[in-house]
Amino acid sequence: MTASPSMQELASGVWAYIQPDGGWMINNMGVIRGSSGATSVDATSSERRTRDYLRAIGRVSEVPVKRVVLTHSHPDHCNGTSLMPDAEIIAHRNVADDLQRPHALAPHIFQSFEQGAIEPRIPTLIFEDAVTIDPDGRRIEVRHPGGPAHTSGDAYVWLPDERVLFTGDLVFHGGMPFALSGSPAGWLRAIEQMAVLDPAIVVPGHGPVGGPELFGPVADYLHFLIDAAAEARDRGLTPLEAARALDLARFGDLMEQERIVGNLHRAVAELDGVEPDFARAWQEMYEYNGMRPLACHA
Repeated sequence: MTASPSMQELASGVWAYIQPDGGWMINNMGVIRGSSGATSVDATSSERRTRDYLRAIGRVSEVPVKRVVLTHSHPDHCNGTSLMPDAEIIAHRNVADDLQRPHALAPHIFQSFEQGAIEPRIPTLIFEDAVTIDPDGRRIEVRHPGGPAHTSGDAYVWLPDERVLFTGDLVFHGGMPFALSGSPAGWLRAIEQMAVLDPAIVVPGHGPVGGPELFGPVADYLHFLIDAAAEARDRGLTPLEAARALDLARFGDLMEQERIVGNLHRAVAELDGVEPDFARAWQEMYEYNGMRPLACHA
């Protein structure tokens, strides 16, 4: 049985909301309390999960959520914002663009789940490089890594006084990193940027809270991916053929092994200077998974 979500206090007035097991559509959020209102780092995927999250916020904070920082445009991090209708929505410009042209997946790709009566809201405050929020004297820095990484519109949230870093999906802890919407090379640069901050606490987009030791495994995987893509291209293999030939033993404990196919689609396309075929990448992830829908327990 999957464990229940938990609100973990990281510093005075700062919490991480951790949702096990961190698989597809089961993400983490953050809560940063001020005297007049709270800042939420991301929302979540379904009406049930978002209502649970809002109740958990109410147990630790007497002030309402006045702003939501979106770390990127994927639905697990954005869907629940419609249940915070009065909150300011802060995101990178590319998130705003993505949310205005959502891409639906073929229904057989994922196991079905009940999303409920929610939908993502379009950001109301858009930034290009960075924005600093200072609610009641607590400095909150929101930074774009300068280019595509996990997606084209990533943001990480840095609390310099508390040395707490909310990475969004720039860090996965326990799940395979997923680069189909971004850039493996750019993601490595983003990891380097975050590491320079020397955070004491790192809250990944999925999986348990840790420290700066969480950066190394993500970088290790991305280097492996880039090398595998170069070899596949040299050998004339398709991403699916290359994925089936790869030995993933080094990463055998990571969830969502099917992501290797989507990642290779992106990494090979990046070498060729083109965009991947997204529909084909998702279909081949499904095929790699034994023609079974990808597990989703949202």
